[in-house]
Amino acid sequence: MKKRVDLSSSCAIVTGATGGIGTQFALELARRNCDLILTDLDEHALYETAGFIRRSLEEPDNISLYVLPLDLTAEDATMQIEQFCDESDLDPDILINNAGIFSFAPITRTSPRKLDTFIDLHIRSVTMLSRWFARRRKAAHCGWLLNMSSMSCWMPMPGLAMYASTKAYIRVFSRSLHYEMKDYGVGVTVACPGGIATDLFGLSPKLKELAVKIHVLDTPESFARKAVNRMLKKKKQYINGWLNRISILFVGITPTPVRMLVKHRLLDKGIVR
Repeated sequence: MKKRVDLSSSCAIVTGATGGIGTQFALELARRNCDLILTDLDEHALYETAGFIRRSLEEPDNISLYVLPLDLTAEDATMQIEQFCDESDLDPDILINNAGIFSFAPITRTSPRKLDTFIDLHIRSVTMLSRWFARRRKAAHCGWLLNMSSMSCWMPMPGLAMYASTKAYIRVFSRSLHYEMKDYGVGVTVACPGGIATDLFGLSPKLKELAVKIHVLDTPESFARKAVNRMLKKKKQYINGWLNRISILFVGITPTPVRMLVKHRLLDKGIVR
């Protein structure tokens, strides 16, 4: 394994930090001696995550670790983060917009509240936090921003309308921002992971283990390490695995009968909700 880039002079904000990829992003940065601001909804889970990170480090005293319980769908979420950084005398030069939600359901069976959450979390929050971070780092002429999209951004499949479309927004927004910030030394990377062995999709532990063994799923640890490496190199986009890259082409040409089969077999019969 290649030696990790040392980030002992850096500070990172990681949203959605209390599980899956978010925790692994935080741990990967901590192993590079990066100070951390962890944010998520659940304060108790944040402190548990902070404890897990410290126990996982060989030299836990090398980093400073802050927790910020926060609802990112709140209108003043970005202001709360800015206020926290200013009051704590912190100037983060890394932002990982990882927080997100997933559901597999038809639009007609999705509540207005859930629709609002998708829009507020995947679109408004990512946009406003990215803008706030870009403005700060533009003046400093350095910084790294990583936004989490998904392979589903290429998948207009029944049941994925809100997840896929909002993730597509994140990808296009981030690619555009990448070019806007390039002259100012600020890297903007969008990650579009394929299957990751987390609890997001509700798979059993045995199924996740099997999927990792046959390389259908990537582990959160492996994905986080590779995504951080791409971010630090200021690459515009990262898609994990050659199989995922190839599958983009095949998903794009999936015929309507196949898409309707997903609807009839899974959505209409209520197998997946």
